[in-house]
Amino acid sequence: MIQLHDKFFKPFISEKEIQQAVKRIADAVALDYKDQTPIFVGVLNGSFMFVADFLKAYQYPCEVSFVKLSSYHGLTSTGIVETLLDLPDNIGGRSVIILEDIIDTGRTLKELVHLFSNTNVKEFKIASLFYKSEVYNGEYAIDYFGLKIPDRFIVGYGLDYNELGRNLKEVYQLNQKHMINLVLFGKPGAGKGTQAEFLKEKYNLKHISTGDLFRYNMKNNTELGQLAKSYINKGDLVPDEVTIKMLQDDVEKNPDASGFIFDGFPRTTAQAKALDTFLTTKGMKIDATIALEANDEILIQRLLERGKVSGRADDQDEDKIRNRFDEYNQKTAPLKDFYEEQGKFHSVNGIGAIDEITMRLGKVIEEL
Repeated sequence: MIQLHDKFFKPFISEKEIQQAVKRIADAVALDYKDQTPIFVGVLNGSFMFVADFLKAYQYPCEVSFVKLSSYHGLTSTGIVETLLDLPDNIGGRSVIILEDIIDTGRTLKELVHLFSNTNVKEFKIASLFYKSEVYNGEYAIDYFGLKIPDRFIVGYGLDYNELGRNLKEVYQLNQKHMINLVLFGKPGAGKGTQAEFLKEKYNLKHISTGDLFRYNMKNNTELGQLAKSYINKGDLVPDEVTIKMLQDDVEKNPDASGFIFDGFPRTTAQAKALDTFLTTKGMKIDATIALEANDEILIQRLLERGKVSGRADDQDEDKIRNRFDEYNQKTAPLKDFYEEQGKFHSVNGIGAIDEITMRLGKVIEEL
């Protein structure tokens, strides 16, 4: 384990594996270009080690130059690619092979293609030491790559975290802290919202309420909000894919959270499976589902009292309240079975003082 600035990184790819990958690329390029004198264009800063070792392994005539682009700051891509060092002048009519340290989203690659579209090169191809296939947009062909890797933040062998780590011979991956992801269940009036506020403060969790997400997206007229409105206006249910996309956007906006509390989603087994699938793509999972249990008669009195203050019509009519309870029971029963099969379902007594209930919830979380 090593520390760079405020982050810890653990070994990921050994020096031997890197050198083997470099040689594989050099050998593959040589098969195609040994009868020419290609120009290799390294993309700074990250590729300098790769370019040096690649040239040592490439045994045929060649030239080398560099361009410099930038889209990263810290741990994340800014999404804006700047050209800091332009193309060499002598590439007309020549075969050019771009040497990239890593290809992930493809934003930098798109800028490179744009740069070369204004030249009269004979042809150009892309060679990358590392390739994050699961996040690459697939817009352009990757002609040569050394190692296909998962979507992890890596440093070493030219790659940096805020300029530290480039000189490491091996590649290290970010040592992710253990995340706690919860699904919070509870009938109306069970205190989910109140408890979610306490839990998110205590454990640095992000509370994601699907109701809040829908209101935010529709109020701000986002693309997803417009899409949701189009279904609602036709009297149709909003498809699960739209809700999942809203969840995904909110998760990605909070990379520093120690986990998430999902409130109001999933409501069906199909949604639970969709949530699992999405979280898996992020290297995450649901750790526990917690149901705040309370006697119906007590909850009815709570809601009727709340209705006097809130003015909500559905909190002022006992028949409507009981209908909401029936709907909850029908939807939650199969979800309970789904999560119990995974050993993730926990029931917590939701009656008592707020701090007492928080302690009960905390006990479940601490045991995770």
